[in-house]
Amino acid sequence: MTHTQISLLLFAIVLLFAIVFDLGLMSKKDKIVSPRTAIWQTLFWVTLSLSFGIWIWFENGHELAIEYYSAYLMEWSLSVDNIFVFILIFAAFDIGEKYYGRTLILGILMAIVLRILFIFLGISLVSRFHWILYLFGVFLVYTGYQMFATQEDREFRPEENSVYRFLKKYFRISDQIGEKGNLFLREEGKRKLSRIGVVVAMLAGTDIVFAMDSIPAVLAISQNKLVVYTSNIFAVLGLRSLFFLLQGAVNRFAYLQQGVAVILIFIGLKMLAGLVQIHIPTYVSLLVIVLCIGVSIWISIIAAKRRSSN
Repeated sequence: MTHTQISLLLFAIVLLFAIVFDLGLMSKKDKIVSPRTAIWQTLFWVTLSLSFGIWIWFENGHELAIEYYSAYLMEWSLSVDNIFVFILIFAAFDIGEKYYGRTLILGILMAIVLRILFIFLGISLVSRFHWILYLFGVFLVYTGYQMFATQEDREFRPEENSVYRFLKKYFRISDQIGEKGNLFLREEGKRKLSRIGVVVAMLAGTDIVFAMDSIPAVLAISQNKLVVYTSNIFAVLGLRSLFFLLQGAVNRFAYLQQGVAVILIFIGLKMLAGLVQIHIPTYVSLLVIVLCIGVSIWISIIAAKRRSSN
């Protein structure tokens, strides 16, 4: 077996154990997750993700490890922004807090399957048509500019959401949750998606919309399958614990969106720099990502304190 195959095998084993342990044993059905539990679960996923980077360092070399850490932090920062949309979706559909854990688990597992397919498609396209990277670069610069200039809307309107419109068009939708919180229920003899089923589908669909930005950005950092798959999946699996950790802190990270936007613009420009034979080392990308995340969170915290004191 090659070093990459050994790392992928280890990742699969760790992933299976982590899913059973965190999403299964530590997440009882219909149980409200406390802030303390959310902190421990978040630390669990972050520690596991960073530890896997150490394994890559020793097994596959420091360059690949730096690519992994850069890709993971990129995905993590985008995931935090993703969480705030998840919070708005739950509020818009008025899902009871006791159903949050189970709904998130199902939505995240669906998102993982869809992301794997999306990543496979992206890697295949880039390997056959390298010039697509430059299109990705233009797309990321444009997306980053739009994200930086646009004020994030803290209100979610289902009727304006493309995923919800798709569900309304092709599925029967119920306004009920059901006694057991099932994905489907029967009304007037017809099988319909419950309100929880709608939210699960919207979580997965929303994650794929975010993947339109994150996967091209990760491919700009590395086209190595080990890096792209593992960084993406680790970041997505940490979404549930991050949700409960950040649930009451939506307004505390008001400028994180701008930090993520700067990262996307930088990654896009890094892609386009290849046109003029300029190579930006991966460790520079890692430093820029860490700096943007740290500064945006710091500014957000200062702004939140000023608002609370006024």
